[in-house]
Amino acid sequence: MNKHIETVVIGGGQAGLAVSYYLGQKNRPHIVLEQAAKAANAWRNHRWDSFTLNTPNWQSLLPGTEIPGSNPDNFLSRDEIVAYLENYVSRFQLPVSYGVQVQAVRPKSSGRGYFVETSTGRFEARNVVVATGLYQKPKMPAVSAGLSGEINQIHSDEYRNPQSLPDGAVLVVGSGQSGAQIAEELYRSGRRVYLSVSRAGRVPRRYRGKDANWWHELMGDYERTVDQLPSPQAKFASKPMISGKDGGHTLNLHQFARDGVTLLGRIQGMGDHSILLARDLKANLARADQFAADFAKRIDEFIAENRIDVPAEALPVLTEGYGVQEIPELNLADANITTVIWATGFSFDFSLVQLPVFDNDGYPIQKRGVSHHPGLYFVGLPWLHNAKSGLLFGLAQDAGHIAATIDEDALRYESVRKLPRQEARWGKNESELAVEYGKHGICVNAVSPGAARTQAPLEALSTE
Repeated sequence: MNKHIETVVIGGGQAGLAVSYYLGQKNRPHIVLEQAAKAANAWRNHRWDSFTLNTPNWQSLLPGTEIPGSNPDNFLSRDEIVAYLENYVSRFQLPVSYGVQVQAVRPKSSGRGYFVETSTGRFEARNVVVATGLYQKPKMPAVSAGLSGEINQIHSDEYRNPQSLPDGAVLVVGSGQSGAQIAEELYRSGRRVYLSVSRAGRVPRRYRGKDANWWHELMGDYERTVDQLPSPQAKFASKPMISGKDGGHTLNLHQFARDGVTLLGRIQGMGDHSILLARDLKANLARADQFAADFAKRIDEFIAENRIDVPAEALPVLTEGYGVQEIPELNLADANITTVIWATGFSFDFSLVQLPVFDNDGYPIQKRGVSHHPGLYFVGLPWLHNAKSGLLFGLAQDAGHIAATIDEDALRYESVRKLPRQEARWGKNESELAVEYGKHGICVNAVSPGAARTQAPLEALSTE
């Protein structure tokens, strides 16, 4: 038997919980379906032990709560994030159902609404909010298949701590936020580390007395909307390297080289025990240096234009990486490399939503999370609406908009049901009916004869 509910939220991470909070505030019946057994699954089971957020605590609050942690400028650890989300569910008594895997979302063959097929049965819902995130499947490059089975290969998603790896040197592939942080932890633990450097940028953790994210907020960077990006693909760009560990600090690959890390170019191919490398290391280092310099210049100009009283500062100039000899090939056995960690990002897959609602990149076609299919919404994705959409502190804006849209639609629908029966008036007083419907914000042309009587209200978790 189908379980009826007005709104099904798919995914019990921070995005789904934020939507649930707002729907609860509006007394809209809904349920959150989460396939994991506990809250905060992504943070609990898919982050390394010493992981910390890279956004300060003032950017890490969910709607309805206070800034987490004792210091707004500090950074939450993995365990603190898990506890924060667990408490969020409990505090607001959010209707999360754990251990439920959603298998498909299909439109109803007649009338508005959707069937949500799950491991525990079928739900029938007027609205579906997809909050599964964009980082769903670890991405392993095809070249990894060419490496010997004797080499331990894991994705950064699986990495936990240096002690969990076999003895020997470690090759980290990718110098974005995860790759750079993992490489730093490994070499500080005493491991010999090789780092294949990508094109990721770098920003200073703090500059001129303030955190980098504080400057981003003050300069309005987080309000940039998706239509301002140079291309649709730009929303998938890797984030610049930075760290919230130990109170937050700058990650600089030249410092890595100074500390003994062997920097390499990007991997182009793999043999049984060898890797082929591009000669682009210095170009990538220069790109990261320029990224940091451009960021500092923007801040300097903003300070001057707005006459902000902050101390002067110049970024430290490190050059050790430019002295590294670029090599075209590395023998893993000779280097005693026993583990390769692929910090190569994630792919996303929305195939459970069986409607034509995705672009050529597989990204949902929507405006502020609202798709062109009535009642189908998306939340918690980078650049869903603006630059902060993928961050914790951007969820309030996006989730609130979606919940408000659902609420407004429900109120209009409920108003329609209170109007006189259409079959008694349709055709005879159509202009009068149009005026009456118009009072409720409904276009009469969008309402087919009999629609108000055939769409029964969905009651929370009742069965038929």
